[in-house]
Amino acid sequence: MPDHAKIHALIAVSEDVDKLRTWIANARKEKQQDIEEAAFRRLIEILPKEAPGTVEHDFWRTIHAFEHMLTVERGKTTRLARTRQKVARVGEIDTLRDWAMGTKSTDGFTMIIERNMPELTGEAIVLRHGDLFDATVVSAARKRLEEAGVDVSRLPRRGD
Repeated sequence: MPDHAKIHALIAVSEDVDKLRTWIANARKEKQQDIEEAAFRRLIEILPKEAPGTVEHDFWRTIHAFEHMLTVERGKTTRLARTRQKVARVGEIDTLRDWAMGTKSTDGFTMIIERNMPELTGEAIVLRHGDLFDATVVSAARKRLEEAGVDVSRLPRRGD
């Protein structure tokens, strides 16, 4: 397996969205999963305009991640138009609350869990920013994650 330390170091500090997308595409073609994942994670970290560490930043990381996954899967640019409209109407916190309190999980939740990225689910964001939600919302988010087989004690906490 080639040493990817240099490319990982470049990815870790990159602020260039186009370059990160190129690394993702090239790594996918070359079946270099570690590079693809590192570039993907860096991309979704820098795409949100909101301040890192905020619930809004975490929310938009998730939206960008899911849109990227759908774009790759469908072979064409895909945006979550209805979700974006809802956020414009009610905001990120109410959208997260509705996801956590829904009677069933969203397609995004399922897709993110299947890709072993539970920290990007809306439910994980609710847990990370639990002080912004009432106890029933936090409990519902925890229950959905646990029912999906996620060890919530291993999810990153705010500031991690």
